[in-house]
Amino acid sequence: MAFKYHCLNPIAAVGLDRFSADYEKTEDVAEADAILVRSAVMHEMELPAGLKAVARAGAGVNNIPLDKCAEKGIVVFNTPGANANAVKELVLAGMFLAARDIIGGVEWAKSAAGDENIAKAAEKEKKKFAGTEIEGKKLGIIGLGAIGVKVANAAKHLGMEVYGYDPYLSINAAWNLSRDVKHVTDVNDIYRECDYITIHVPLMDATKGMIGKDAIALMKDGVVILNFARDLLADEEAVLEGIASGKIRKYVSDFANPTTAGKEGVILMPHLGASTEEAEDNCAMMAVDELRDFLENGNIRNSVNYPNADAGVCQTAGRVAICHKNVANMITQFTAVLGAEGINIDNMLNKSKGEFAYTLLDVDSAVDAATVEKLQNAEGVIRVRVVK
Repeated sequence: MAFKYHCLNPIAAVGLDRFSADYEKTEDVAEADAILVRSAVMHEMELPAGLKAVARAGAGVNNIPLDKCAEKGIVVFNTPGANANAVKELVLAGMFLAARDIIGGVEWAKSAAGDENIAKAAEKEKKKFAGTEIEGKKLGIIGLGAIGVKVANAAKHLGMEVYGYDPYLSINAAWNLSRDVKHVTDVNDIYRECDYITIHVPLMDATKGMIGKDAIALMKDGVVILNFARDLLADEEAVLEGIASGKIRKYVSDFANPTTAGKEGVILMPHLGASTEEAEDNCAMMAVDELRDFLENGNIRNSVNYPNADAGVCQTAGRVAICHKNVANMITQFTAVLGAEGINIDNMLNKSKGEFAYTLLDVDSAVDAATVEKLQNAEGVIRVRVVK
């Protein structure tokens, strides 16, 4: 079976090379079975009728209309962890830049270019750029996902006292987290205790503006806040007030915007977190692998709008994938349709996520177009696809 894919942004060749000869790149998005995207905004885009999947070569999916896709049976993937090391390294760089006025020192040296006595002048000027060390300081990490765990472990090796908060800590993250990290159950303990605070949580209604006036009021004087997740996680007007009052020593953000650009006490970067060759390659490879497993086998790994479902490679005569609403009696409808056609189900996998569910049916004979139509017409069904 041949598939067509379209790239809304440039995708690393090392990823696209993982497509087999059964895949063709198309410049016409209307004929695409799958879309690969990085930062392009898709909210106003007309989604092609034949589009089956979207893969974001990165973690954040704010640029993709998740609900709209789910309602059309379009599975959206992301690549969690693929850029985690790149972000971790930039977070560490952010801490060093905040601890010591490296930027100020570099700018001074640049301004003194051509001064024959620069070495002598430097000995007088360097006290203006003196800072502190991070060893022995307390680092609070809000969100212990792929990035947060890497930051925590690296900070421990740098001699920091690390506190971590994540009410949804996964088993995998827990296994990878250093035993020396202090896991706290109240985020306010992070605010009260830590000299450095870094946030690594997704942007949702519950987390929007979480670093606001109330949280800042609890923090230690001279705290450093690092935001490499999403700018809207912080009430940045409140952050600037905290800087002006002396409560906040530095705010390091990877999200340039008019609120913080050029402001005193702010170290601002132009969204460099995942901007490394290695991260772009990792994200591209992971995104392509996810698309291939879905299109060829019907399996879902790392979807943000449908449940994960992995039935391996189909060993029977056929496999049918069904996107549907997460309501009662769906399986009963599927079995009734197939039973009436004399098609036996050898294996079944059913998973749900919120309002939506996904079912894989491995059957002992081929499923024809008429049977597919009957499945499609079952109440609550969004999309039926014959995988094999």
